[in-house]
Amino acid sequence: MADETFPGWHGTTIIGVRKGGRVVVAGDGQVSLGNTVIKGSARKVRRLSPGGSDVVAGFAGSTADAFALLERLESKLEATPGQLQRACVELAKDWRTDKYLQKLEAMLIVTDGSQLYVVTGAGDVLEPEDGVAAIGSGGNYALAAARALVDSDMDAEAIARRAMAIASEICVFTNGNLTVEALDA
Repeated sequence: MADETFPGWHGTTIIGVRKGGRVVVAGDGQVSLGNTVIKGSARKVRRLSPGGSDVVAGFAGSTADAFALLERLESKLEATPGQLQRACVELAKDWRTDKYLQKLEAMLIVTDGSQLYVVTGAGDVLEPEDGVAAIGSGGNYALAAARALVDSDMDAEAIARRAMAIASEICVFTNGNLTVEALDA
């Protein structure tokens, strides 16, 4: 199944889970182009520290495009320290209106430990109601699995890891080589 948002680009699943005062962002390591696995150990979840505050971001889509967006996000965070929502909204506005940025094919999940957002090129800054967000080619599988597990006794990291394992069993563009970053609220 291809990621319909970005035709031609496959190969990632990113999930964010908020539970028990903790937010975990996990991403697989597979990068695929067509039916070929180009790399199996990519790091698509990164810790950003603009102005000394910790933010974790995971990306799906074109890697170069995602890095361009992460740089923009970092500059927005430096301009609005401690205001993740405002930085995400400013990034989404730029992404939607700037002719260069409009061509970027990526999505982001971003958290500061208390807030969790999905940021898209359509100008969306979405905060999930249930504390679970997922993007990428296996995102819907991971999202469904995590939602089923969120009311269990499992903590945020265990839910994210299990949801990613389920997604990797279903989506051929997702592997089990995870990068996991966590932040406390």
